[in-house]
Amino acid sequence: MKVVVGTRGSSLALSQTNIVINMIKQIHPNIEFEVKIIKTKGDILKDIAIDKLGGKKIFVKEIERELLEGTIDMAIHSMKDMPGELPKGLKLSFTPLREDYRDVFVFREGINSLDELPKGAKIGTGSKRRKYQILAYRPDLNIVPIRGNVETRIKKIETENLDGVILAAAGIKRLGLNLGNRISYIDKKIMLPSPSQGILAIEIR
Repeated sequence: MKVVVGTRGSSLALSQTNIVINMIKQIHPNIEFEVKIIKTKGDILKDIAIDKLGGKKIFVKEIERELLEGTIDMAIHSMKDMPGELPKGLKLSFTPLREDYRDVFVFREGINSLDELPKGAKIGTGSKRRKYQILAYRPDLNIVPIRGNVETRIKKIETENLDGVILAAAGIKRLGLNLGNRISYIDKKIMLPSPSQGILAIEIR
């Protein structure tokens, strides 16, 4: 039996896909898997803010289309990228154990905590949720909009002269990134995580 799995092409998306495939193989070792990388609108239009592209659907629509057409058998998403309703004919299968749901700061060298950030420090994030929550705690910070995968956003600390970026802890852990003391977990009292952050969604027909 062969199962074609649809996913986005980032390092994180492929890592998450391999996590799910390996879980299934432990129970059904005879299943053969093929991974098909599908570019979504959100992957192609990288320089436009997410809210201006049409919201969460931009990371799943093209993958769901192939699932409905039968060119893939299963799709793997980050649950937080999923809209509230699924297209007719699709449903969610099992959900693996949730990864760390917290948000984290990744700082430039020399800064180890939120309270060490100087007044006017430049912080990168593409999320309005993160932007307004961190400004409620530190209204003096300068929030800079950024897009890109996890590695790209971390590199922007250097390329765009940022003091830090805000990311999901789950992505950093699934990629196995070792950032040492540059990483700082954000207290839930300061920043409430996104619903379903750290959860993988396995979508099938």
